[in-house]
Amino acid sequence: KAFVTQDIPLYHNLEMKHLPGADPELVLLSHRYEELERIPLSDMTREEINQLLQELGFYRKETPDAPVPEEFQFAPAKPLPSPLPPQAPTADSKTPPKRDKGEHPDL
Repeated sequence: KAFVTQDIPLYHNLEMKHLPGADPELVLLSHRYEELERIPLSDMTREEINQLLQELGFYRKETPDAPVPEEFQFAPAKPLPSPLPPQAPTADSKTPPKRDKGEHPDL
């Protein structure tokens, strides 16, 4: 309860929605508000939840009204990886260039 009343207002880009009867959980959303992950919080202490938020990259302000530095405005969002420059196939190459596992051809 202390986390909800005292800690949540200090975190930038963290919002609490009360759902009667639901177990507390942290729902991580993409910049398009698509659900990425749900983390149950029922068995965690206040200190453990604060540590988790710090590890996830949420910015904690000194006071609820404190300004958020520019570099943390979109925290905890990570910047999108910059695309690799296209590679021209060599004259003797018959297969397309290999892509990294994390690279999405549709982006």
